Amino acid sequence: MKKFELIAPCHFGLEAVLKREIQDLGYEVSRVEDGRVTFLGDEEAVCRANVFLRTAERILIRVGSFHAESFEELFQGTRALEWENFLPENGKFWVAKAASVKSKLFSPSDIQSIMKKAIVERLKGIYRVNWFPEDGESFPIRVFLMKDEVTAALDTTGESLHKRGYRKLTAKAPIAENLAAALILLTPWKGDRILVDPFCGSGTFPIEAAMMAANMAPGMNREFTAEAWGHVVEKKCWYRAMDEAFDLVDDGVKTDIQGYDIDDSMVSIARENARLAGVDHLIHFQTRPVSQLSHPKKYGFVITNPPYGERLEDKKDLPPLYRTLGERFRLLDSWSLYLITSYENVEQDIGRKADKNRKIYNGMMKTYFYQFQGPRPPKPNREQKGRE
Repeated sequence: MKKFELIAPCHFGLEAVLKREIQDLGYEVSRVEDGRVTFLGDEEAVCRANVFLRTAERILIRVGSFHAESFEELFQGTRALEWENFLPENGKFWVAKAASVKSKLFSPSDIQSIMKKAIVERLKGIYRVNWFPEDGESFPIRVFLMKDEVTAALDTTGESLHKRGYRKLTAKAPIAENLAAALILLTPWKGDRILVDPFCGSGTFPIEAAMMAANMAPGMNREFTAEAWGHVVEKKCWYRAMDEAFDLVDDGVKTDIQGYDIDDSMVSIARENARLAGVDHLIHFQTRPVSQLSHPKKYGFVITNPPYGERLEDKKDLPPLYRTLGERFRLLDSWSLYLITSYENVEQDIGRKADKNRKIYNGMMKTYFYQFQGPRPPKPNREQKGRE
């Protein structure tokens, strides 16, 4: 079976979470850099990574790397790569995205154009043709330049992995599904623990949590670009990955996952998204303001993405909102609170210094993941276990 060096981009600040996910799938991580994790795998790894990874943006097959400080070096370096191992004579290929950091070449459009020409020149000699119809399958290419080192890769995913297929309707400022999943994985929450999101919007946190509780792979209900690349990844590998995903689902799991929002229309949207995800029976949504946040049981989790100015017309509304959240949290005996926000006075308004604070880029916006940790629940003694 073919061996590949695979690259999984992710949100800046969440590389360690993705690394752990990849290792849990059984693959060797070879490199961790800002915003991406590189690992080694075969054809099955391409499929399983796309289907099972909750925190990655996409899965790329590395074609090659080289040094380039001029457009001539970029052209020659690109032409030297063995593109014929991946691109058939009728393949439709283009440089879908070029990113440059601390490099002399920084114009994405110029990088894209020159690399496309170089690939065409390479393939002209290989296939002994002067023109390519490009009427076959799609092969999007992505390029990273870091300190003049160029890495060229094929995008096996297509639409970003955060698009699970369930979120047809969204709130005004939705959190990406893979970011929500990563933040949940940064907490000690497990499927048998209570989780409440009092600003649930379109339901992303509760839905991602419910999918984790039911062991539902995030990519099991969508398609991937490389499914059509039979000469690169055999079709049977995709079938095996999907079969594995469906076999692992525990649809009868018992959960206590709740989502509140003050906007009744958002609650309706959240319910519909949960239905499309196949987890509506695992979540209780209701219209309720944060001032009514409560729960009779102990040792639960509040995990949420509250407003932080971008969704409110006037930022003067933020202090009372966060103070109310803090007041309700103090009444939740032994609970933990985790929230992502760019609002700067969180600790002041919550009324407590966070136990941990992690900087995370939500797109281009710098945000912080505040972690107010409660005590661990006591372990059941042997007598209790025996009675259970």
